[in-house]
Amino acid sequence: MNFDAFVKDIEDNKWKVYGAEVYENGKLLYSFGDTKGKYDIYSCTKSILSIALGIAWDRGLIDFDKNLFDYIPMDRLNISKEAKDTFSKLSLRRFMTMSVEGFPFRPVSDDYLKEAFETNIKNVDNPAFEYSNFSPYLVGVALHYALGEDLGLFIEENIFKAMEIEGYTYERCPGGYFYSASKMKLSVEDMSKIGNMLLNKGIYKDRRILSEEYINMATSVRQMNKEGGYGFYFWKYRDGFSINGKWKQKCYILPKKNLVITYLSDIKDKSHELLHSMETNILGISDNDKTVVKCPVSD
Repeated sequence: MNFDAFVKDIEDNKWKVYGAEVYENGKLLYSFGDTKGKYDIYSCTKSILSIALGIAWDRGLIDFDKNLFDYIPMDRLNISKEAKDTFSKLSLRRFMTMSVEGFPFRPVSDDYLKEAFETNIKNVDNPAFEYSNFSPYLVGVALHYALGEDLGLFIEENIFKAMEIEGYTYERCPGGYFYSASKMKLSVEDMSKIGNMLLNKGIYKDRRILSEEYINMATSVRQMNKEGGYGFYFWKYRDGFSINGKWKQKCYILPKKNLVITYLSDIKDKSHELLHSMETNILGISDNDKTVVKCPVSD
């Protein structure tokens, strides 16, 4: 492992990487830059949603094979009979695996729920990967009602406070629901804590946050895609998995190597040079064995 060479690549190429950390067996090996400052994590927020879903599932509060209307009260919605019939055929699991086709990429109106249920869903009976911020948003609203309490506050208490994460920020939709697709700020250190908890089978400092059973479900390939596979808001990465954000916000969890590699960046292009440098210098992967893991541009 040559972390210094990774840092040199960052500095020589003037890549806007705020900070990076490498942990092995739960111990910090290397760090670079600002690991405590809070930065946008964009779609990494979806993985926080997944952890909240897992906590609810562990407590028997939610069933992924039920549909949105088993949780969201109909009197909160103003939707057509056709939309109700269509969405009733879709399990939460479909939305959790991004396998519902037809949504726009992100909400643009002042009423996200209305916009979602006015979508012309395609191929209702045939799951196919299509990345959209609508799917996690709808799952987040359903989880809000399954919990019987505000989802943002639930995450604060059961994830952030439980894992000694402070200074975070997040946003809500115009309707007041926690926006579970994006718009959260955490630090490199925070993301590494989450990665290490997942690596440690759901335990943080002797406190169980999440069941090992749920982690295995959520981080296994549940829906194939061109990037190699998707779980419950986690991405397949080699023999492990990753948490991905819009502009190269990453947390790689590699159980066989007992490694957690985190970096938060602001690199607004589709290049993979930073990933290649990490794989070469930290994982020791040769150019002949590079795996390009593409992250959809999302917010």
